[in-house]
This record gives sequence, structure tokens and C-alpha cells, in this order.
Amino acid sequence: MSAFEIWGGRYLEREERESLLREAKTARFCSLNEDGTIHATPVWYKYENGTILIATPSRSRKVRNVTRNKNVTVLIDIGNPTNGVLIYGTAKLDRNDVIPKAISICEKYMSKKEAASFAGDNVEKGMDTIIQVTPERMVTFHY
Repeated sequence: MSAFEIWGGRYLEREERESLLREAKTARFCSLNEDGTIHATPVWYKYENGTILIATPSRSRKVRNVTRNKNVTVLIDIGNPTNGVLIYGTAKLDRNDVIPKAISICEKYMSKKEAASFAGDNVEKGMDTIIQVTPERMVTFHY
């Protein structure tokens, strides 16, 4: 029996994992800083076709880190009981058709009309990059 199981933990079933990835509101995006430390930041995201999408300004530390090293970790979890998915993957920067992708992400958090206005305003202000995370390995937990 693993330490995880001793504490009453179990892994999520596929359906539970997919539901959590679609429904959780915040992810923690982790990338490697130039000095070797980890940059972890909460982000809005959308899980779509097996990929995590995150909108961010091209001048953000996330973008600078991904430019240097495409290996990232994303943690998505929810409260009591704790369910989560730890995603190890690679990130790709996408600067094409950012507005519709940003709107799609924002629709998870607000109405379509609000998302269009919010995303459009923020893209104008510099949120001009979509980070696409392709999972290479996912670890789930429930305890």
C-alpha cells in the first residue's frame, strides 16, 4: 500500500478527471525561471480537446519562460474533499486569432456578451498570446 493510499487517497476515474478539468475555475501554471526557480501563477483556463488554453500578455513572465523552456506543469484542484489533476506537459505559444480563443476561455467565467467585451478589451491592452499546454502525463488524486 502506498503512502497516498494509507492517507485514504485514490486516483480519479477518467470521467471524474475530465469533469474536473472542464469545471474547475482556476489552474496554477508553473514554468521555469531563468535562475532555476519555479514561477507559479493562478490563471483562468479552458480545457479543450485534451489541451489547456491560457490567455496572457506576450510580455508576461510565463511567455518568457516558455520561450526558453517549453516544459511546464499545471495543477488544477478543488476543495473539500480535495480532487486534483497534476499535468506535466509542453507549452506552445500561439499568437494567431487570439480574440476568439480568449473569448472562448472567458466564456467559462462569464456570459458570452461579457466574455466578448472583456477578452476584446484585454487583447487590445496586450493580452495577445495563447499558451497551449499539451499534457504528456497526468496524475490525479482524491483525498
